[in-house]
Amino acid sequence: MAHVLGQNQYGKAENRIVRVYRDSTRHEIKDLNVSVSLRGAFEDVHLTGSNANCLPTDTTKNTVYAYAKEHGIESAEGFGVRLARHFVEDTERGVVHSARIRIEEYGWERIRTPDSSSRFIGSEEVGHSFVRKGQEVRTTEVVYDGDRFRVVSGLKDLVVMNTTNSEFWGYIKDGYTTLQEAYDRILATQVTARWAFGFHGRDGEPEPNWNRSYQQVRRHLLEAFAETYSYSLQQTLHAMGTRVLNNRAEVDEVRLELPNKHHFLVDLEPFGLKNENEVYFAADRMYGLIEGTVHREGVTPVIPVS
Repeated sequence: MAHVLGQNQYGKAENRIVRVYRDSTRHEIKDLNVSVSLRGAFEDVHLTGSNANCLPTDTTKNTVYAYAKEHGIESAEGFGVRLARHFVEDTERGVVHSARIRIEEYGWERIRTPDSSSRFIGSEEVGHSFVRKGQEVRTTEVVYDGDRFRVVSGLKDLVVMNTTNSEFWGYIKDGYTTLQEAYDRILATQVTARWAFGFHGRDGEPEPNWNRSYQQVRRHLLEAFAETYSYSLQQTLHAMGTRVLNNRAEVDEVRLELPNKHHFLVDLEPFGLKNENEVYFAADRMYGLIEGTVHREGVTPVIPVS
């Protein structure tokens, strides 16, 4: 029976890179985790062991670091677009047909110090000292096939909570249902969001302002979570995705993964105390996992289901 080589790809995963800008005493940093994956005419590498069409994974790693110096990193998306174009268009003999760049970006904030303790005159901000942000990780995935780009950005590990304005009742009840209906509950989740852009990079199409877009999408996700009176986490998910599409023309599709971080009222009656929605047990697992995509009418969704 004949065997056929199926889909294959290769690259260098999780290239950790920190780019420091020292143009003034107020330094800037970009902290990325970059993974490169290539598809192309790699059959002989698998079938015969010939490496004639193989760009070493070590070279892809070196390219990431060299491009950080030569071209800088204004945004994760822009850096990914530049890398993907290079691997497809500049690799010898055009053996790379498609490049996928996945990036996680880790945020940092400046450490603020009182004037009295600062060694730098006239500023409460030390220009070279930072503390890692404890909130979300920014993500992006750029795919380029020589004809068009597909850019999907996002965030993960953004933990949010509403302490009221959330209910859950009227659901199906059967012989195994023990959950009590809730008319005032805590709603908390750890947001993983991805959104696809309409940008394809054809015919000189300008790139969006990636950094501004990220900040604005994040803002609308948070505002929708805060302003929605929720009867279910599913309803909140739809409100969050819809808010982004209504306000960001460059985004065509939003996919959200929202684990329900359950908070259960603690029974204080054995201690002679009444718990008036004040004391909760925060359960880290098990949890309900709510997932869904909201996209513009006529748009074919491209963000894969996890």
